[in-house]
Amino acid sequence: MNVNDLIILNFDEVRRRSIKVWKAIPEQNLNWKPDEEALTCAEMIRHILEGEFLYHQVLIGRGSKALSDLSNPFKDKDFTTVDNELTFAQPYRENFLNYIKTINVSDLENIEIDRSDVGYVRTLGDMLLRIAYHESVHTGQLLDYMRTMGIDRPNIWD
Repeated sequence: MNVNDLIILNFDEVRRRSIKVWKAIPEQNLNWKPDEEALTCAEMIRHILEGEFLYHQVLIGRGSKALSDLSNPFKDKDFTTVDNELTFAQPYRENFLNYIKTINVSDLENIEIDRSDVGYVRTLGDMLLRIAYHESVHTGQLLDYMRTMGIDRPNIWD
C-alpha cells in the first residue's frame, strides 16, 4: 500500500463512519439544532459535503484564491434527504479521490496551499489531513446532537 492509498483509505473510513451517523438521524430530526446559532443536522451534512468540494478546489488552485470565481454546485441546491445529498455529491467525491491518486509523494511536503486569508499556509499533506479531520469533527458534533435529542447513536467503532 502506498501513501496515496493510505490517504484514500483514511478518507473512505471517515466517510463510511459519517454516513452511518447521517443515516441514523431520523428524517424528522434533520432540521433540529441545539440553539439558534448552530447548524441544523441537514446543514451540517451539507457543510461537510460542500466543504470537501471547496477544499478540493483550494488544493487544485493551491490556495483560497481558487474560490474567488468558482461556480459552486452546492450553493443554491436545497437539501432533501441524506441519500439525495450523497448521490449529488458522489461525482465531486470521485473527482477528489482521483485527484489524490495523482499526487506525488514529494508533493505532500513541497506544495504549499496558501490560506493566508484565513490565517495559515500549509503543505498539501497537511491540508489533506485537515480535510478528513474537518469531516470527523462535524460527525462528532452530529453524534452529540443525537445524544442531546435522545435518539440512538450508531456504533462507529466497528
